[in-house]
Amino acid sequence: MASSQDRTIPVDLTPYVIAWRTTVLHDREVVDALIHPTHAGPSPALAQVLRRWEGTNYWSDESGGRWLVLTRRRAVAAERWWLHALLFVLTLATTTLAGAVLHGSVIVDDNFGLLRGRVTVIGGLVPAITAGLAFAVPLLIILLAHELGHYLMARRYQLDVSPPYFIPVPLFPSFIGTMGAFIRLRTVLSDRRQLFDVGLAGPIAGFVAAVPVLLVGLVLSQPLSSLEGMRGMVLQVEGDRILLGDSIVTLGLRWLVHGGAAVSLHPVAFAGTLGMFVTMINLMPMAQLDGGHILYAAQPRLHRRAALAFWLVVLGLGHWWVGWYLWAGLVLVLSRGRLDHPTVLDAYRPFPASRRWLLWVASVLFLLTFAPAPFKM
Repeated sequence: MASSQDRTIPVDLTPYVIAWRTTVLHDREVVDALIHPTHAGPSPALAQVLRRWEGTNYWSDESGGRWLVLTRRRAVAAERWWLHALLFVLTLATTTLAGAVLHGSVIVDDNFGLLRGRVTVIGGLVPAITAGLAFAVPLLIILLAHELGHYLMARRYQLDVSPPYFIPVPLFPSFIGTMGAFIRLRTVLSDRRQLFDVGLAGPIAGFVAAVPVLLVGLVLSQPLSSLEGMRGMVLQVEGDRILLGDSIVTLGLRWLVHGGAAVSLHPVAFAGTLGMFVTMINLMPMAQLDGGHILYAAQPRLHRRAALAFWLVVLGLGHWWVGWYLWAGLVLVLSRGRLDHPTVLDAYRPFPASRRWLLWVASVLFLLTFAPAPFKM
């Protein structure tokens, strides 16, 4: 990485700039320019110059004046699109199998039966695949929406970012056929604004996709008789029943559709419920989860203490659902035993006031999707 004020500023900007800094990264060039007060509106002349700028730009209001942050791409990484496509197709296959098992169209005698080839199809292959797709397609739409939210926002800022990697698994360790998806940021972010925007875009996109999926799924779900003594959302899996804990959003939509009655979830509804679960997990304010990105962007000094406090809360929640212990351990592994957050290129640039209302959006999304005990066997 090179950074120097001796580097030439784009010649068209020279009349409008008091001082500047140019940072050259492997993927992009970033110019931080302090704009003369007479042009910080911006003036019509500066606005015309910015329209001709090859990349992106945005403003940062700071105590010393108004800065313009300009970015233009230097190189585009060659993507292995075949790998991303292959992982997506494999994940579609494994989640379709999981959906068929949930529907009862396919029987696998144990968690490892798939690997041993012991699979029984009930009622024909085509109906089994159709039943499986009813779960797989909406689930992958939600996961894809979440990751595309991150990806498109990162591309908007000219960041070197990978397309989504989907993670297919057999019916163990995840009975839904996938461990989710992720993208790779292969560069350092310029400031906390970029970190915040990229971190929040995924949960918002995933939530927007999950709400209609959950609503349609609940319409397709069957209410249970009060004589059965069940409450809430029930998932039928090969003769067993798994109780799913409600969040505010699942409870509200269930009351809207079924008046609060217990329901046997349709696979589409289960996919929507998982979408809410994914949103909740990602918004936890720890380490490098999306919630951790958001917290660090807004309050970097509080991040480590707040992350540790929430990690202890997650351990306490393990009393109601043992899976919380798994997530607490996974966060430690991914953060290499530390709950802090890597810095950004310009950590001293203030968090923009224009983003403060979005902090409330992130908080409300977390509260709406939070379920203390997501699964009860």
